[in-house]
Amino acid sequence: MNCLSLAAALLGSVILFSVNVAGIVATAADDAIAQDELVRRTQELCDAVVPGNKEPWEKYFAKDAIYSDEKGRTLDKAALIADITPLPEGYSGTIKIVNPKSRISGDTAILSYDLNETETIFGQNLSARYHVTDTWLRRNGEWQIIASQAHRYYEDPATGNADPKKFADYIGTYELAPGQTRTVLAEGNNLFVERKGKKEQLNKKEQLFPETSELFFRKGVEGRILFRRNDHGKIDALIDRRNNEDVIWRKVG
Repeated sequence: MNCLSLAAALLGSVILFSVNVAGIVATAADDAIAQDELVRRTQELCDAVVPGNKEPWEKYFAKDAIYSDEKGRTLDKAALIADITPLPEGYSGTIKIVNPKSRISGDTAILSYDLNETETIFGQNLSARYHVTDTWLRRNGEWQIIASQAHRYYEDPATGNADPKKFADYIGTYELAPGQTRTVLAEGNNLFVERKGKKEQLNKKEQLFPETSELFFRKGVEGRILFRRNDHGKIDALIDRRNNEDVIWRKVG
């Protein structure tokens, strides 16, 4: 073989090697995933909820996935898929992804985002906001969700109408323990509660907003404040109700 032939052979080998390496790099690049693609797939899942289309959920959730929803349920894939059913007649809605953020490293991708949900029930419009974090894994070249967790953002109740004539019954001091008191007072048509005995809330006055004439809430605070009447119709306690559990403050003055 002359030098020219040898050079040509070597050049051909280099080209073939370069093509093979390029093919490997391209394959690896094809297996990678970007935030935009994660968002696209997640929106596809959301769009499938209203019509009850199970196909994307079957496709994008791993068979060993764990799904924890805003209701406190933890579902495996079979239970999750069974939960995807069309909305009843008279119901419609949309779910849109906003504020997505991701962390992608190797075979793991985490997508964190908000969901804005609108629902129409026989002409009445409702809305809700959720936050969801999904963990995607790449296994055998396929990206699927292995874990998902959702929670619903807290929203204050709608404000109702108070009955200032009843405020005189509520006004007074309520005790949780020695040195731990709350004072309820009225200013015009508004009702307030002032906490004493807790350092970070010392003498902090908060307005009580009516949900009904006898049921109140504090803005940005989950739970309700209600006043308990005894057998004689007199207010004897303030009840701080949190997630259906009561902390009772007894009226002492």
